[in-house]
Amino acid sequence: MMKKKFKRKRGESIHNIFFPALLGLLFLIIVSFLIISNWKINKKRDELDERIFQLRQEVQVLEERNEQLNAGVSQTLEIDYSEEVLREKGLYKKKGEEVVVILPPEEEEETQEEEKSIWEKILGKLKLRD
Repeated sequence: MMKKKFKRKRGESIHNIFFPALLGLLFLIIVSFLIISNWKINKKRDELDERIFQLRQEVQVLEERNEQLNAGVSQTLEIDYSEEVLREKGLYKKKGEEVVVILPPEEEEETQEEEKSIWEKILGKLKLRD
């Protein structure tokens, strides 16, 4: 039996080392890209979850405010409330009731003197004119 001897070509040993190294490097690049992308997506999801939480709280506050306003609207539509407001302003009274109006005090004569011109004041001092 004859044994065949295989001769290696000069470039063949470089290909045997280079090709697996290239595949390994490509694999590491792809895995790194996927890990970084996953990290960025998780970070964005956390931000969006926080925003959703804040918006839900705002919606809850606004719904409570809406209920308060609706209760206020129904109260203002009641006849008793409108009657009360009119009575406070003195625009409405029941039979047998009297409306009392308190007027501000009248202005004193000092304001009238200030309205006089300088010549009128001088003539008033000299008693040439009243």
